[in-house]
Amino acid sequence: MDIARIAVHESVAKACPLEAMVAALQGLGVPVEVVGDDATFDTSDCVVTFSPREAFLDAAWVHGIRAGYDEFDVDAYEAAGTVLTNSTGIHGDTVPETAVGYLTAFARRLHVYRDRQGDNDWTQEPYDAPFTLTGEQVCVAGLGTIGQGIADRADALGMEVVGVRRSGDPAENVERVYTPDELDAAVADARFVVLCCPLTVETEGMVDAALLAQMRADSYLVNVARGPVVVEDALLNALDDGTIAGAALDAHWEEPLPANHPLWDHESVIVTPHVAAFTNRYHEDIAALVQENIERIDRGKSLRNRVA
Repeated sequence: MDIARIAVHESVAKACPLEAMVAALQGLGVPVEVVGDDATFDTSDCVVTFSPREAFLDAAWVHGIRAGYDEFDVDAYEAAGTVLTNSTGIHGDTVPETAVGYLTAFARRLHVYRDRQGDNDWTQEPYDAPFTLTGEQVCVAGLGTIGQGIADRADALGMEVVGVRRSGDPAENVERVYTPDELDAAVADARFVVLCCPLTVETEGMVDAALLAQMRADSYLVNVARGPVVVEDALLNALDDGTIAGAALDAHWEEPLPANHPLWDHESVIVTPHVAAFTNRYHEDIAALVQENIERIDRGKSLRNRVA
């Protein structure tokens, strides 16, 4: 593979300023150019993109700037001989910090007070509403880079951490690791259940009415994975009837979340617009990954984070 151009697709602007991404990539010794949907590609191109396009299959290599790549047709890339890489591994601080922020907000009732601030409302929460994270159990479903980052931070806060991963292998700062077929048991005692697993055939609809019924009535669901990991109607019903105490959702079934969606009106829900991974250094993290892989190409080595 001989890369003669880095084409930055305009969809990158969904995650960071195009000009920042271009500037970060310009020091790699390869011409960099912003392209739109009308662009064409050949086997000397590397495309850096947020979203997939069919035309990208003509390039030599496509780098997705997100960890998730479920929107990309991996089979089509393999059939075309086009390399596909993703950005897993760069979210080990951003998403875990966001997740712990949700946990802290629920425990200390910060989301409630922020809502009341707009109404100049000094009302304090009932005595039995606030609690501390110390001593509470959190179940982290998915122990990759993000899940491990959440586990590390939760452990540092004095929480009891259990986790779920396919292999069932032990993980640092996790007291017990369950396999996916033990998910009911994994969530049963947790005050918080944090989803940070990839969207796959196995994980789609993983959190359904039956699983929500296994959770504590005072528990909270946090989704920093993908919307379809959770069954939408099941969650809405669980929130309405008090099966669980609340939820923090950064990933949704439809994005943007429709203005008339019932989640907007739930005081017990924190909604964020898929920004858990956002940081003002995102472009630098992506550029470092692309640079590493260009160097790997020059050395004849396999590319990091290759998925096709």
